[in-house]
Order: sequence, then C-alpha cells, then structure tokens
Amino acid sequence: MAKRDYYEILGVDKNAGEDDIKKAYRKLALQYHPDKNPGNKQAEEKFKEATEAYEVLRDPEKRGRYDQFGHLGAGAQAGAGTYGFDFSNFDLSDALRTFMRDFGGFGFEDIFESSTRRPRGRQSLRGEDLQIRLKLTLEEIASGVEKTIKLKRMQKCPACNSTGAEKGSHKKTCPKCQGAGEVKQVSRSMFGQFMSITTCRNCGGEGEIIGKPCSTCGGEGRVKGDSTITVKIPAGVSTGNYIPIRGAGNVGPKGGPTGDVIVWIEEEEHPVFKRRENDIILDLPISFTQAALGDEMPIPTLDGKVSLKIPPGTQSGKIFSIRNKGIPSIHGYGKGDELVRVIVWIPTHLGPEEKKLLLELAKSEKFKPPKGDKSFFDKLRETLGI
Repeated sequence: MAKRDYYEILGVDKNAGEDDIKKAYRKLALQYHPDKNPGNKQAEEKFKEATEAYEVLRDPEKRGRYDQFGHLGAGAQAGAGTYGFDFSNFDLSDALRTFMRDFGGFGFEDIFESSTRRPRGRQSLRGEDLQIRLKLTLEEIASGVEKTIKLKRMQKCPACNSTGAEKGSHKKTCPKCQGAGEVKQVSRSMFGQFMSITTCRNCGGEGEIIGKPCSTCGGEGRVKGDSTITVKIPAGVSTGNYIPIRGAGNVGPKGGPTGDVIVWIEEEEHPVFKRRENDIILDLPISFTQAALGDEMPIPTLDGKVSLKIPPGTQSGKIFSIRNKGIPSIHGYGKGDELVRVIVWIPTHLGPEEKKLLLELAKSEKFKPPKGDKSFFDKLRETLGI
C-alpha cells in the first residue's frame, strides 16, 4: 500500500513553517493519543502515522531529502546509501517518546511502563554526518556517473572493538540513571502533571561507565582512518542537489550507529554550453554571408555532433531548437533541448576594397530593412564610423 504524503497527513502545505508543522502535529497527536483512545487500533495507527510525518518534516535535513526524493524508503539505493527513511521498526513506544519529548505528558507517570512500550536498552550516540562537495561536468550530469570518493572518517577502534574500555577493564552500571541511559523528571503546574525524559549526563546516555578508558582511542571507541565510498549520481542533477549515503559517515562513539555521508552536487562551468534548467544553450557565431545565403553547419552537442541547417535570411538572435539534446529530467521522464542561438558576426576591420563592395550592396533595396529597423549596413557603419 502506498504511503500517504507527509504534508497531507499533517494537513499543512509544503511551505509550512516549523511552528505550523508543530501545531498541526500536536493537534493530531492529542486527538489520536492512545490514552484518549484506549484499545482503538485505528487511532493508534493515526497517532503513529502523524508522528512519523512529524519526525521527518521537523528536521530540515530530512525534510529537504523528502522534498527532493519523496518516499523512496528503505531499500531505495543511491550508490551505497538510501535516499529515504527507515521506519520499519517505528512502533507505538517510539511515537509516544516523540510526543513526550516535544510536548510532555498528560499526567501519567507510568506512561512508558505500560504494555505498549518495549525495552530500549542503552542509548547509543549516532556518528556525525560528513559533508562532501562533488564537482561534475555537464557531460557527467547529462549521462549520470558513478564516482569513487576517498575520505577520512571515524572508524571502529581495533584495540577495544569500539567498547571504549581498555583490555581487561570492566564497565559498571551508571548509578545516576541505573543503566537506563535517561533520566525522568516529573513536574507539576496548574495545568496538571508533566514528565520530561532527558539523556543522562553522567554516562552520556550509555547507561554504563567505563572503569579504564582504552589507551588507543581515549575511551571513545573509534579512531580516524581512510575510507573509500562509491556513489551513483543519477542523470539530471544540478547544483544544490545532494545524495545521502547511509551508514558511510562517522562511526558513533562506543559502537553507536554510523552517520551518513551527504554528497552535495556542484556543476562545473562548461566552456561551450550554458544550462537553463534542463535545456542547454549554445551561442553560434556565423558570418554575414552565411546568415544571408544560408548554410549547413556541424553543431556540437553533449553526445557528439549534429548537422544544423541555417536558412537564408537568418537574423542575429534567432534560436534553433534541437530536440532531446539537453539534460534528462532527474525525475526520470523526458529530456531538455539544445537551444542554438545564432550570433551574426560583424567584422570590425575592413580594407578599402571590402568597404567599397559593402557600400555598393547597401544601395540595393534588398539590403534596406523594414522601416524603423536598423540594417546590417547601418550597424556596420556605426561600428566602422563611416
């Protein structure tokens, strides 16, 4: 079954601000919260659906990725990574945690001890995302390309196997959070009782404290090293697009989840073509005689040369369109065109003989423009000062 659009779920438009998204989610969450709808599976699914949408749209990076690639979910590959978001293990307790984190509770201290909550174990810190800028030629953008990228990133410490503890050293349960990795705090106000859950500062959310830190990594469980990734760039990308490579970033401290690599696309300036969305533009200088008499010329494209007929009487600025010789749509349908803009070249240095011939031609009615337009010879006289 196809997933619903996240904006549609929350009832907001695509230009909605952070506050609007938060208000829309809060309204739905209060309406479908399990404590207000005990035993109602449909309300539970609505609550989870709204929370999933909120988790994506509240985060600028996830939202940008969703706006760009939509629901490409788990398994939609981009080189070594995934465009989408994996909510395959997102259950009711995750949804409740999101709501409690941002809005507090309804006054039920044991909300997370209910039968709906599964044990989470210790909280692991996720590794940092790495940002990379990748320059591509227009030819690479037109065809799509696979790139191998070398980078330095945090990797698992081989000495302690990412535990952060020296060999022979033991971990012990954090006395402050009793191994939960988080601390609950209940407060009361005139509106009722509220509970907040925060990461334990004493153990950093680990739930455990190291007796003797690893001498190789200093207790972090990771060290910096060289790495290589491969990314497939689809045809049609442009400057400002990015491709996330899931699990290719820094390893998290002490065996935590690995971050992503975000590959930002930069389009190199082309020596011949200019790009306008999916069309490419070529300025083609031709002589006055070619413009007047017509010609057939070889024209460069991004995938070879084609022949272009210049009809007699072609004016400077005339644009010829060569179909499907532009950039493919990143969405997978259609291609742009190559637009050839004719520029009639006017010589700037003429000898006496050339001037005489042109002045003779200028006497002909055929060389006189319609009233109000400047002719080629008028422009030529202005240029040469004659």
